[in-house]
This record gives sequence, structure tokens and C-alpha cells, in this order.
Amino acid sequence: MLKAVTLKEIERIFAITDALGISREALVIPLRPESPGRVRMIGGGKLEIVVEGAADFDEWLNELERQLRQVTRTAPG
Repeated sequence: MLKAVTLKEIERIFAITDALGISREALVIPLRPESPGRVRMIGGGKLEIVVEGAADFDEWLNELERQLRQVTRTAPG
């Protein structure tokens, strides 16, 4: 169980978003994990990535690319 999102986790998230061509400026990554975690578009064209707090981070990270592709594919605009 992850208690806080640190630079270590954020860098691993960036490795995925960078590979997808998503600007780091477009990301909002809260430092407090939640259960359930989520990936969603929020105001101003920003993409919010809330890390799952109840699951293993590596397992959650394995699903992140799929979630990002789903959200960005269905995002208006």
C-alpha cells in the first residue's frame, strides 16, 4: 500500500506519459494516493492521474498506459 506519491513514482509515471507524447505540463498528479485511483480529464485540458492507494504500485502502473489511451482517445476536442 502506497502512503504517498514521491518523485520516484512520478518519474515512473512520466516514463509512460512521455512515451505516449503527453506533455508533463498537461498532467496533474496528486501526492496522496486514493482508492480507487483514477485517470480522467479535468478542466483546462489537464489530465489527472490519481495513483491507486490500495493496490501494488507496479500492478497499477502496468494498467496505466491502457487507462491513458482510453481517456485520451475519448476526450473531447
